[in-house]
Amino acid sequence: GTSDPYVKFKLNGKTLYKSKVVYKNLNPVWDETVVLPVQTLDQKLWIKVYDRDLTSSDFMGSAFVALADLELNRTTEQVLKLEDPNSLEDDMGVIVLNLSLAIKQGDFKRNVSSLENRTQSWNVGSWYLSHFWCFHIAVSLSRKMWVWVYKCFVSLICFQSSLTRSMQLSDALHKNQLWNGLVTITLLEGKNIPGGGLAEIFILLKLGDQRYKSKTLCKSANPQWREQFDFHYFSDRKDMLDIEVWRKDNKKHRELLGRYEVDITALPMKQTNCLELPLEKQPGSLLMLIVVAPCSGVSISDLCVCPLGDPSERQQISQRYCIKNSFRNMKDIGFLQVKVLKAVDLLAADFAGKSDPFCVLELGNDSLQTHTVYKNLNPEWNKVFTFPIKDIHDVLEVTVFDEDGDKPPDFLGKVAIPLLSIRNGKQSCYTLKNKDLERASKGVIYLELDVLFNPVKASIRTFRPREKRFCEENRKFSKKILSRNVDRVKKITMAIWNTIQFLRSCFLWESTVKSVVAFVVFVVTVWSVELYMVPLALLVLFAYNFSLVTTGKVNNTQDAQELLGLDEDEDEDDKESEKKGLIDRIHMVQEVIIAVQSILEEIASFGERIKNTFNWTVPFLSVLACLVLAAATVILYFIPLRYIVLIWGINKFTKKLRNPYAIDNNELLDFLSRVPSDVQ
Repeated sequence: GTSDPYVKFKLNGKTLYKSKVVYKNLNPVWDETVVLPVQTLDQKLWIKVYDRDLTSSDFMGSAFVALADLELNRTTEQVLKLEDPNSLEDDMGVIVLNLSLAIKQGDFKRNVSSLENRTQSWNVGSWYLSHFWCFHIAVSLSRKMWVWVYKCFVSLICFQSSLTRSMQLSDALHKNQLWNGLVTITLLEGKNIPGGGLAEIFILLKLGDQRYKSKTLCKSANPQWREQFDFHYFSDRKDMLDIEVWRKDNKKHRELLGRYEVDITALPMKQTNCLELPLEKQPGSLLMLIVVAPCSGVSISDLCVCPLGDPSERQQISQRYCIKNSFRNMKDIGFLQVKVLKAVDLLAADFAGKSDPFCVLELGNDSLQTHTVYKNLNPEWNKVFTFPIKDIHDVLEVTVFDEDGDKPPDFLGKVAIPLLSIRNGKQSCYTLKNKDLERASKGVIYLELDVLFNPVKASIRTFRPREKRFCEENRKFSKKILSRNVDRVKKITMAIWNTIQFLRSCFLWESTVKSVVAFVVFVVTVWSVELYMVPLALLVLFAYNFSLVTTGKVNNTQDAQELLGLDEDEDEDDKESEKKGLIDRIHMVQEVIIAVQSILEEIASFGERIKNTFNWTVPFLSVLACLVLAAATVILYFIPLRYIVLIWGINKFTKKLRNPYAIDNNELLDFLSRVPSDVQ
């Protein structure tokens, strides 16, 4: 019984502006103003209303205004009925616009200033007009007309909007992107879940357009998840936290068992709220912790006012992440500043040989976007974006898209930059790549990056679970990925097999010299080895591989290039296979094949990450591993093993007693999850 509406202004089939989305509201208020350029008066201004969904948008009706019917320099009210020829609904609602048509004369800024003064003097009701903004769009015509939309409200949808087809990003686009808080949810356990003993249970959490899915647990009426999820919080949105409990049987049938809604705005800030939520219309409940906390460090600005450009502000940020503040606010790992300068020689996505490019920057679940530069293959954005760093092992992804009106944007290129590889303050040129980051695409992008972080906090965070990603589309079967994963597992298996064959050859005395040496080494090792020598031997292996890397005898990227060296013929083979009905032939066992594909990837990634840890692929992680091994060597040398095992067992057995809401984790696996595999 609700919608997530937004509105588009269109002229000559081109979308000039898209409003922000107001979630779960049939009477939304946007508090925006728009200035639209008009070349001639024999055009129609279309106003189209949509309902935002996760994957697409549903059309809710449209109306238009004939510009020739407007009177010059006079504000007129237009009551327009929304219509949809494909809908069976007779009443789609109405939209009421206040429009004014004026001729641009002289300096545009002077006219805007006088317009703003007139706007402030109107008595139009302060509840729907909170502030004003506009932008100048240059139109090379001898006679320039402008439509100024002052006020707009709807009986079904209340609307005001603004224009972003300028070189400066609008306040509305800023406001839509910048979150000012974090909602941290710790999903603990379920109690007396109906049907939980007969099927697998999982939870879906939704806040606005952000979605998480918990892990699926085995059959139990009292499942324990112990998972943590972070949502972006926008204080100006009245979003409800939706919690759904689902069960899945052996036949993969899903059934909604119950749901609950939590009003985030009613929860106190900076406090841990322990909630036991009963399911609607069903027995059972969920136990979870919810913390709403403010978030800083997210911003969009021009080059002239970038945060790290001011020496005093840079010193203040650096002071926040100095060593003496290592144990304050452990979640605040660091600060990332990205200057998106320009792109050159982009791919032409339109028939006219041009593109309408914009950039999307993603760091984990955080995402920010530039404005669109229209009809340009060499756009200049000159914008500064800042992100709070939650994990120093995250990768910054910058993707360039072509805006395509009502259709999904076209992909133009992408770059992925690990935070630990950033060189501060250096302008760099990155070649755009395809979606899989395997081959170069057309064009380059110029970025300038700065990262400040606390190494102690980053090291501690390394041994904790990675941040979960928002729900994504289901993975699809790919013959290329399956073949690649099989090859990766095969390489690891062959390495283990060759080691076993070497030991077997020593036992069989195939080579007398080799067997004698192996026997002597075995006797000496077993006779004199102490437990502390194990991490010491691994330290020696680290040192040996480091010497190979520094002397250039080993190339860490060689294996990755071999795996990613897939030419276009393989992609064509995949497409040809699909045409021949490959997907149809394996449709019945597709889930099994995808599961096998994922398992192979996990096995291969695990082995490659161990190898890459010793190969100094990520020096920060290798140094951290050396420090841990050195500490283990000292501890094992001075403390008997039985005491270490006893302390470990007591810690494991009493962990839940000491902290009933503790999240289970494995420090070793959490550490290895930060090490990139060969394909990453």
